[in-house]
Formats: sequence, C-alpha cells, structure tokens
Amino acid sequence: MSDLSAELTTGERIRAIRERRGMTRAVTAGLVGRSSDWLKKIELGERELHGVPMLLKLAQVLHVDDVKVLTGGDMSIPAADMGKVSHVSVPEIRSAMHTVSFLPAPPEVTAPSVLKGRVEQAWRLWHTSPEQRTAVGAILPDLIRAAHASVRYHQGSERRTAYAAMGDLYRLVQRMLAHISEPELYWMALDRARDASENADEPVSLALGAWTVSIGQRAAGFYEEAVKTAEMGMALVRPMLETGGADVLAAYGQLNLQAACTHGLDGQSGPAERYLAEAEETARKLPAGYWHAQSAFAMSNVDVHSVTIGVGLVKPGEALARAESIDPASIGSLERRSRLLLDIAYGHHLKKETAAAVHYLSEAVGVTNEGVKYVPNARTLAAALERSAKGPLKASAVALAESLGVAA
Repeated sequence: MSDLSAELTTGERIRAIRERRGMTRAVTAGLVGRSSDWLKKIELGERELHGVPMLLKLAQVLHVDDVKVLTGGDMSIPAADMGKVSHVSVPEIRSAMHTVSFLPAPPEVTAPSVLKGRVEQAWRLWHTSPEQRTAVGAILPDLIRAAHASVRYHQGSERRTAYAAMGDLYRLVQRMLAHISEPELYWMALDRARDASENADEPVSLALGAWTVSIGQRAAGFYEEAVKTAEMGMALVRPMLETGGADVLAAYGQLNLQAACTHGLDGQSGPAERYLAEAEETARKLPAGYWHAQSAFAMSNVDVHSVTIGVGLVKPGEALARAESIDPASIGSLERRSRLLLDIAYGHHLKKETAAAVHYLSEAVGVTNEGVKYVPNARTLAAALERSAKGPLKASAVALAESLGVAA
C-alpha cells in the first residue's frame, strides 16, 4: 500500500485500504469489536485513533503488515499475530472446570478458612515464581474441586466465606488462562469468579469481580464497557474508603488503574491521566510495605501502569521518562516486574532503538520467561527485533526470539 498519498489521514488510509479489500464498513468494524458508526467517525476524522491495540487489530483485519501503513508515519509496529501458545497445564484445568459441578462429595471437605489460605498461597506463588504458569497450573485443578465442595457443604456465613475464596480462586484461573486457552474457557473462569463474588455478598469481593470482568472486556476490545464496569466496582467500595482498611483501598485503586489503562490503550490521554492520578493518591494512603495479594496494587504497581499507559498512547518518550524513576527490584511481583521491562522494551522499539529494546526484553525474560513467553505482543516484539537487528546485535536478537519460540 506504498502508493497511498502521504497527505492522507489515518482515517482516510483505513477507508482506502478497506475499500480496496472489498470490505464493508460494518464487516470491518465487527471484526475489531466495534460499531459501523465508530469506524465511520474514524474514517471521517471525527474521532482520533491513537491506541496501539486497536491499530494492531485494524492492521491485522485489513491484512497490512505494519501499523505505519495505516498511520502514514515512520513509526514501525509489525502487525503479525503470533497467536496463542498453550501450556501443558490447560487440559487438567479444563477438565476440572468442566466436571467439578457434577462430582460426588469428597471424603473430607476443606474448611472455608483453610480454602481462603490455600488460595492466598496460590496467588503469592503466581507473583513470586519465575515459572508462575507451571507452578500455579499444577495446583489449580485440586483447588477448583476443593472450592466447589466447600461451597456445597457449608451454609450461612461459612458458605459466603467459601464463595469469596472461590471468587479469588477463579480470578487466578482467569489470569492463568489469559493468552493460553480457548476464549470460552477464559470467559467461563471470569463468569464463575463474578458469580462467586455475588454469592459472597461482600463488597470488596464483588469489586474485585468487577476488576477482572473489566480486564476481560478490555482484552476483547470493549473499552467503554470496561470503564463502566470498573466505575461500578469503584462505587461498591467508595463509601468504605475512610474506614474499610488497606484491602478496600487496594480494590478501589486497582479499579482506577484498570480504567486508566483502558483509556490509555484506547488512545484517550486525558481520562487515562485522571484515573492514574486517583490511583496514585489512593496508593499513598496504604500502610508502608503493603501490596495487594491478587492485583499487586501498591505505589510500585501505579508506576508500572504509568509506563504501560505511555506505551499504549504511543508516547514512548514519556513512557521511558516515567520508567527512569522506577527500580525494578522494588516491584515484589515478578510478573509485574517483567511487564515493566517489556513495556520499556516496547518503548525503545517504538523509538527504533533496537539495541535497548533487545536488552530490556532480555531482562524481562530473565525475570520470568513464562511471564513473557505467553504474552502475544511480547512474542511479536521479539520476532520484530530479530528481523530488524543487524551486526553484532543479530545473534542476541535471534537467541531472544528462540527463547520465546518465535525464531524465523
């Protein structure tokens, strides 16, 4: 599509390419999870399109190999879809989820308080193991069966405690299955987490349910719905902020981060910064040394998300400037630490600083290979770096791509 005039706007380029492909506006919009009216506004210049995820989706749907074909700029973002890489633990998790509702009662039923502790340990393992999917995947099937048995056996307040633990568990299952399973299984986990939190009849549990539902909506491209869900979660705990303790603050703060990231990935800078500021103010109220067991919410997580937002807004200079003040070693969650390094690598890639991008992506892999290998945009980045690296850097880029299973 190099014959497109350099004077065309992004919207005009999208329309020209779409029409050459013989694709209607309705079909194109539907393939990226949006309405025909939304795409019409993009094409007519009535709505701006900045977010990297949506640009990538449109590039893939329109069968162009780089986002710069749509934007007309010189910032290269390869649009190759590296797809999912499954994990050996998925079949056992799938089997447990499909059969657990129909199993006979076990000889011994886990007490709700014990179940709560086991789920908390699983979340700690997720954040602290460099091979989190292997470590957590090995224990999830038994935990799923134990949670359902505990809910069925107990009554009253104990059953509500078991439901709260089940909600926390399925939020971990959802996190585990992201990018590595069929969408139906991922959404089954998400919906079971939401349902369990509803039955727990506890505002913080339901707010955390809103957090993970919002994540799923954002991942599916439903940005407006994701923000609305996050706002509804905030409303559940807002009356408790003064007296509810650290976990209430963490739920509220993480929901603000979720809304900030969603706006950032949708190219909406103003709202993203407002939610980010609210999350930062909330984090300052937390006790020293606190971070939330599930979301890892703390000031360090606010810092990580600020870099993610900068990258999503295609403002690599701003993102990298924010990253300069962050000590990766201060981030207790290895998954979050690797995410920071991945975003830094992506920022350098956007600036065509290949050596720095290879370095930071290698650092991310060094923190947790599984935290990077199973993330599609990390594999896409590694493949792009392998193609663009030259000279002495080429061997390092090839080795990096090989470690993530995307070498040419």
